[in-house]
Amino acid sequence: QVKLAESGGGLVQAGGSLRLSCQVIGGNINNWAMGWFRRAPGKEREFVASLSRRSGQAVYADSVKGRFTISRDNAKAMVFLQMDSLSSEDTAVYFCARARSTTYVTAKDENEYNYWGQGTQVTVSS
Repeated sequence: QVKLAESGGGLVQAGGSLRLSCQVIGGNINNWAMGWFRRAPGKEREFVASLSRRSGQAVYADSVKGRFTISRDNAKAMVFLQMDSLSSEDTAVYFCARARSTTYVTAKDENEYNYWGQGTQVTVSS
């Protein structure tokens, strides 16, 4: 059974940084695109970033482009999200996910993922 576990969330002041980690347990990530999503209070879950299996291609939501960086360590089955210049609008529960198919280079639609973590809370105080 593949499970994902996020960590690294917390409370940070506006303008600060956080680095989220996602550990994949019971499986590997070598052949799958990986992604990060978030759900802000009262909103639907939205795409944040996705990275191809060899880290050659990354895509980001416009709202985080230039501030967030997704990376991965296939040997450790881990994915990371470096978040800089945080604002209150980034407050959300952040989820990592593994793509449903090995054919995806990257994936922006949550329906393209079939393994999800439980999420980690990020709160940015203004």
